[in-house]
Amino acid sequence: MEKRRLGRLNHESTVAIFGACALGNVTQEEADRTIERCLQYGINHFDVARSYGEAEVRLKPWMPRIRQQIFLATKTGERTEAGARRELEESLQRLGVDYLDLIQLHAVTSFDELDQVMRPGGALQAVVRAKEEGLVGAIGITGHGHMAPRVHREALRRYPFDTVLTPLNFVLEADDQYRRDYEALVDEVKRQDVGLMTIKAIARGPQWPEGADRRYNTWYQPFDTQEAIQEAVSYVLTHPEITGFATACDVHLLPMVLYAAEHYRPLSPAEAEAVRQKAHLYASPFVGM
Repeated sequence: MEKRRLGRLNHESTVAIFGACALGNVTQEEADRTIERCLQYGINHFDVARSYGEAEVRLKPWMPRIRQQIFLATKTGERTEAGARRELEESLQRLGVDYLDLIQLHAVTSFDELDQVMRPGGALQAVVRAKEEGLVGAIGITGHGHMAPRVHREALRRYPFDTVLTPLNFVLEADDQYRRDYEALVDEVKRQDVGLMTIKAIARGPQWPEGADRRYNTWYQPFDTQEAIQEAVSYVLTHPEITGFATACDVHLLPMVLYAAEHYRPLSPAEAEAVRQKAHLYASPFVGM
């Protein structure tokens, strides 16, 4: 599978980044099969969070074997210094490791939340201290929602985050305002040599309707055929500024997503435009949020 440089961190990450949220509510046996599949594809970048159910616990038995082979990232959704420090220490314990390659301030989706994590006594102070203590190697920020690229660009203006994890798919980018905000973020990412990663590559719609047959563990409605997933993944990876995308939070979708990443080929401008022309058939995952 193709690898790309993660900004100034210089890690060569696989373009498919294992979204370990998929392990949040599965058995250890199911988790083991899933992790083994990722390793067979050569995945070398794992992304998890303290808030992802039992995901960190499911990864723990594998750490003695694979820790030196992977770039390991987790997240804290806490907004205060004390809360973020507590979650970080819990993540280290639950994963069974003494060092993380990346800690990310998670789900920062508005300017108010950005203010919260960056004020005195905010979560940023905790992760900066953890980096100084050698517990983490790098600091990133993530977010959901239509404002995410705009918020993340402002975050980079205020602090030199090493990585950004922001939403991108062809449905989102078909919206003129979202595309402008994303392009402005890319300009800043390039200026600072930040590692840019994306989420929601295979989202086709918003939250599952009440009473719907929810077939997957994703909170949004995903594409679920190989053809549609291939097109969605290829669209995202055609963006050269992106290191990679986080795979969806479902073990059943993962095989199709990994296959699509391994068989990705860049789309021509005309092909990419043809994909965007289909956006009106679908909806942003953030509708109604």
